Amino acid sequence: MIPFSVLDLSPICAGATAADAFRNSADLARHAERWGYKRYWLAEHHNMPGIASAATSIVIAHVAAATRTIRVGSGGVMLPNHAPLVIAEQFGTLESLFPGRIDLGLGRAPGTDQRTAWALRRNMTATDDQFPRDVMELQTLLGPEEPGQAVRAVPGVGLKVPIWLLGSSLFSAQLAAILGLPFAFASHFAPELMMPALELYRGQFQPSQTLEKSYAMLGLNVFAAESDAEARHLFTSLQQQFVNLRRGHPTQLQPPLDSTEGRWTAAEHAGIDRSLAEAIVGSPETVRRGLEAFIARTGADELMVTAQIYDHKARLRSFEIVAQIRDRMASELSRNAAARVAGT
Repeated sequence: MIPFSVLDLSPICAGATAADAFRNSADLARHAERWGYKRYWLAEHHNMPGIASAATSIVIAHVAAATRTIRVGSGGVMLPNHAPLVIAEQFGTLESLFPGRIDLGLGRAPGTDQRTAWALRRNMTATDDQFPRDVMELQTLLGPEEPGQAVRAVPGVGLKVPIWLLGSSLFSAQLAAILGLPFAFASHFAPELMMPALELYRGQFQPSQTLEKSYAMLGLNVFAAESDAEARHLFTSLQQQFVNLRRGHPTQLQPPLDSTEGRWTAAEHAGIDRSLAEAIVGSPETVRRGLEAFIARTGADELMVTAQIYDHKARLRSFEIVAQIRDRMASELSRNAAARVAGT
């Protein structure tokens, strides 16, 4: 059975604060560790009233300190917003504090709107060539020290923090293949390019010191509850978040709606359906069927489950249900394998 992991956008719910979001993230991480999730990643976003993880490396430290064994990392750090040396030092520090538990996922989007990107970067002239150069520079900074190396990440040098490339298009899929790095695709909001990106990554993958063969992790919205109706109700919080973002007015995560009738236009509804086409929403049985079909269709090596659920207890319950389904699927696979061996 493939591993399941968690992507947490550290949601700030309507009427709550960033401090509440950080407490909820630490609590969810502790539960995720107990439920057998492999990783717990946090994402860099800026100027978003509903997302608390802008200072991503600090929130990673907060979550790692609240847990003991689960891997914690970035899904991702938006590398064009930072000098590679800064990221090497930050993640070298994290790896030194929490050895063997830190992942560094890298994206090339700004994680925000263009005006805020300018405030972050002060320079918007970077080309497509800059991101690959920055990734390779970061690999060097986290790799073994070279003779005569003038610039070192301290801490960071020699720590070999695992680097992942993240993407919602074909660019990072191709770069991950060329560099022989693990690849995580944002199918939780860009499903249309998921299969082309996987085909490109797997078809062009070149073995490296990092990986002998391709390794693809897929982001997936999963909203699980005791019934299909309850899960669809919870899902309306994410739908509202998507519409508000596309209208240019991002908000805190809103309470779920009893009805979405008249809440958005036909065009907005179609946009939601496209962006969230891979979402799995429903009862345990519905979610199980959806997960089995998704894994079979994509051949994913790992799933990164995310769920922007307004009520923290309902969010915990959703991730618990998913973990229980994963465990039942694994047990059935083991029984089937044993039966095949016995039959021979």
